[in-house]
Amino acid sequence: MLAAAPSSAPQSHRMRCACGEPHAGRRRALGSLAALGGLSLASGCATLGAGGAAAPRIDVHHHIVPPAWLESLRRAKLDSPPVVKWTVQQSLEDMDRGGVTTSMTSPTLPAVSFLPAAEAARVARESNEWTRKLVDSSKGRFRMFALLPMPHVDETLREIAYALDVLKADGVAFMTSYQGRYLGDKAFAPVMDELHRRKVTAYTHPDNPACCENVASGVPPVIIEYGTDTTRTIASLIFSGTAQRCPDINFIFSHAGGTIAALTDRFLVQIVSMPNYKQRGFTSERVLKELRSFYYDTAQTSNPMAMAALTRLVPVTQIVFGSDYPYRRADEHVAGLANIFNDDERRAIDYGNAHRMMPQLAQIQVARS
Repeated sequence: MLAAAPSSAPQSHRMRCACGEPHAGRRRALGSLAALGGLSLASGCATLGAGGAAAPRIDVHHHIVPPAWLESLRRAKLDSPPVVKWTVQQSLEDMDRGGVTTSMTSPTLPAVSFLPAAEAARVARESNEWTRKLVDSSKGRFRMFALLPMPHVDETLREIAYALDVLKADGVAFMTSYQGRYLGDKAFAPVMDELHRRKVTAYTHPDNPACCENVASGVPPVIIEYGTDTTRTIASLIFSGTAQRCPDINFIFSHAGGTIAALTDRFLVQIVSMPNYKQRGFTSERVLKELRSFYYDTAQTSNPMAMAALTRLVPVTQIVFGSDYPYRRADEHVAGLANIFNDDERRAIDYGNAHRMMPQLAQIQVARS
């Protein structure tokens, strides 16, 4: 339920301790991170709540740039300024400004989908191993969604096993589509079945859809096509039957599900009245239940219009905090959400829902002493 906007602007969430200096443990954590190689690191302290404990805020949509992945992008001329300029220090500074205690990390588009199978598997493995070192050195500040060598299914299944069993990743990261195929595609069924068996959290991020590279809309694809591609993959998962077959995958969709709220009537009324879908057992009730089983992040949608639509579609229990760093800042989203949700709802969005989805996160204690 949406709360009335407060009469005053939200307070700053910049992380500081009383002395204005990083605690000793924080300095040690930053020093160990630097050992990863050439990484400069931010200072700062976690926001303190009652009794000196950190007030959690978990960012499920925070991009990082592992060196092996960056090199593969450069060779293919797919790198961009935000990716090239990314550093661990800048990530930590943004987290501190936004009061983010822990970020779930993932590379962004195009992941490794542009690479042949063996190369995609190598880059994914090296990137995940690098990220594991980052996580281990960060003392609770970073966690990982594993990069997968999709759309190569055999390689992806091997990396799922390695990432979850050896590297202890908290989940996996998908693009919404791969060379025109969406996540409900029958070719990806072995991947979905394995994630369901393991009860894995699967974060998704939109990509440039293959169908729409030359649309003469006069605006870049990121403005319209990314959100629409998220909706396409939601439709693919539901109407392929994957969502019903694999209910134990915790899907997170970026940007409040893209355009899903605007198209709800077509999902709940129009398509389920078509004979083919009626014969396959699709009803408004089933589709709505599946839409409400997914999680949706707040990245680029922490505004009253988007949240009003999303909260009419799903309960607040299905909304998680996302920033889309380095393309947007965490503090922007904190300020936006503070003017929309009440305190209990913000706590659920900041960390409660993420803890329910990934219980291991509730055990994280950010090192400060």
